[in-house]
Amino acid sequence: MPSSTVLPNEDILINVTPFETRVAIIEQGAVQELHVERSIQRGQVGNVYLGRVVRVLPGMQSAFVDIGLERAAFIHIADLRENRSERSQGLTPTPIEKLLFEGQTLMVQVIKDPLGTKGARLSTQISIAGRMLVHLPHDPHIGISQKIESETERVQLRERLHALVPAEEKGGFIVRTQAEGATDDELQADLEYLRKLWSSVQAQARSQPAPTVLHQDLTLAQRVLRDMVGPRTGTIRVDSRTTTGDLIEWAKLYTPSVVERISHYSGERPLFDMANVDEEIARALSRRVDLKSGGYLIIDQTEALTTVDVNTGGFVGGRNFDDTIFKTNLEAAQAIARQLRLRNLGGIVILDFIDMEDPEHRETVLSELRKALSRDRTRMTVNGFTQLGLVEMTRKRTRDSLAHQLCESCPTCQSRGHVRTARTVCYEILREILREARQFNPKEFRILASQEVVDLFLEEESPHLAMLGDFVGKKVSLEVEATYNQEQYDLILI
Repeated sequence: MPSSTVLPNEDILINVTPFETRVAIIEQGAVQELHVERSIQRGQVGNVYLGRVVRVLPGMQSAFVDIGLERAAFIHIADLRENRSERSQGLTPTPIEKLLFEGQTLMVQVIKDPLGTKGARLSTQISIAGRMLVHLPHDPHIGISQKIESETERVQLRERLHALVPAEEKGGFIVRTQAEGATDDELQADLEYLRKLWSSVQAQARSQPAPTVLHQDLTLAQRVLRDMVGPRTGTIRVDSRTTTGDLIEWAKLYTPSVVERISHYSGERPLFDMANVDEEIARALSRRVDLKSGGYLIIDQTEALTTVDVNTGGFVGGRNFDDTIFKTNLEAAQAIARQLRLRNLGGIVILDFIDMEDPEHRETVLSELRKALSRDRTRMTVNGFTQLGLVEMTRKRTRDSLAHQLCESCPTCQSRGHVRTARTVCYEILREILREARQFNPKEFRILASQEVVDLFLEEESPHLAMLGDFVGKKVSLEVEATYNQEQYDLILI
């Protein structure tokens, strides 16, 4: 999103532990983006291996390939490059037993991670992703992502890339959606990076014995150097000496202009404490975001869309109420742009600003929102105010939101966002005693429930419990079960 203003510098903090890497992007002293990658969640998809065929299965038209993992990986004839080429030309496909043999070395890429007892699934159709482009070393054509809908943009990107690809290049490229609005210099840099990477893979394939890994999908720290560092980036501080060294070596090879910005942080205070990043993470998982003026945002994320509701809260400053609303909405516009990046909220986003009567106020708030969003590297569209006074916008989904990465559904409320009151649970228990008394004839009913429910039965609801006991003619006793949440209870017939 173009902006005529000079954007502020940003600093990147990379916190590395054996189990997790976290990246925070800081602008004007505040956290703007958070990225998390856990070691246990890193799969093999995208990795390129030099494998050895260990078994060919003509009946299944598939083969097992040893790529150095715990279990042999699996390749089907449909994922062999030769088979795809023959089918595209309308030729009769050659059977797998004539293409592969036991002991053969084969360059393959993982397209599906191992799952349960199944090994990884492979393909010989190699593709290596960059920031703007995907390199197809064995497929000499230029494709455009289906998500780039403008036909004019598609034609221009294809023509521009054709002009940039060297004459000796035997492979092809797919233009990714991130390339929309990219300059020739950015496309050129990505193209050179991918060609250099592929040369490195080929060199290793010639010199290494099978099975061996030739190329691993980039770590989060490497993706930061490739995708996030730009002219506005000031420093890149890393709190692991080993990772710092690795990043400098990687940058020397693929992004030389970045090397001088990388430094090792060895201060006594944890790196993320310097910018209060952990506090920001906690706030980014909260539904409510307080504004400095006393107003606040309520952010709700659903399957289909995200809604942001702006409220004045305790802010009553200014000369009149309209002025109060205008100032709250202006502050909210900046806060919303930051929260979308921080939480990585994608898809459809509906913004419910406080109603403004003055059309100029509306335009100013919309302008402030667009200006704040211009710092976001993720593609988005912003529509004006609807008849209902809502602002509709979209933000491209690039990865799971922060909440989806760090949280899971609440087992107590089953993701409803609320639990039944203690009184509601009390009345459910009373109804269940009535039902059971009609069918069974125990000596006593014992209620096992949370402290809150038992306390209510002993106090305000004690008359109802006593009346029920008289009605069914049985003793009703209470017992606190400390591990139960407010909605849990058991009714024991003794």
